[in-house]
Amino acid sequence: MEINTKLLISVTCTSFFTFQLLFYFVSYWFSAKVSPGFNSLSFKKKIEWNSRVVSTCHSLVVGIFGLYIFLFDEATKADPLWGGPSLANVNIAIASGYLISDLSIIILYWKVIGDKFFIMHHCASLYAYYLVLKNGVLAYIGNFRLLAELSSPFVNQRWFFEALKYPKFSKAIVINGILMTVVFFIVRIASMLPHYGFMYSVYGTEPYIRLGVLIQLSWVISCVVLDVMNVMWMIKISKGCIKVISHIRQEKAKNSLQNGKLD
Repeated sequence: MEINTKLLISVTCTSFFTFQLLFYFVSYWFSAKVSPGFNSLSFKKKIEWNSRVVSTCHSLVVGIFGLYIFLFDEATKADPLWGGPSLANVNIAIASGYLISDLSIIILYWKVIGDKFFIMHHCASLYAYYLVLKNGVLAYIGNFRLLAELSSPFVNQRWFFEALKYPKFSKAIVINGILMTVVFFIVRIASMLPHYGFMYSVYGTEPYIRLGVLIQLSWVISCVVLDVMNVMWMIKISKGCIKVISHIRQEKAKNSLQNGKLD
């Protein structure tokens, strides 16, 4: 299958340098302008802040672009396994550039933002995307998996609120927390059913067999590794959400009791 390799390499490199620029220069300037509390943060907090600003930018770009491709890119939907070069490949190349950029930042500032689960997540994703771009297969699946990034802005916003010392049960944190839980569940957990259902539906078909054992196994293993981490994160997020809802109910009950006494 003919793939515009030079274009994909160019997109990946451009993505890498763009996100590096955002981390080392743009985020410092932009964050100081929009959030007065940024300047009072410690050096370590600023590093993670900038990392999450870049993460949010990446998530919005590939998430929204991915949603458009998922809904309207007929070239990708026509043949999910062997679809020709399409916008999905470009989106995956953008994501690959970001992952390489973020890996370099995590390694360079390991003592500040080092996380073995993020290393596993990035490496598994990069390996899968490398196979997609190199062989020109499964672009539809790769793009579908990128829809999971739509949850990241809410996760990052939660951290921003905490860094700025917003009250734990403030309205902004509660609303963001509920949205984070709902969106995370939809794009990372609920999406597993159609994904693995599709995988089962094509198993044993001629297009699936043509993928070869390496790509077949890589498809399954990389997705399982990522989804295990997604389930772990979902459990953690759900516990936090339940805790917040329980606190709100207790506060309402307490207020109702106090109002009853006043009456």
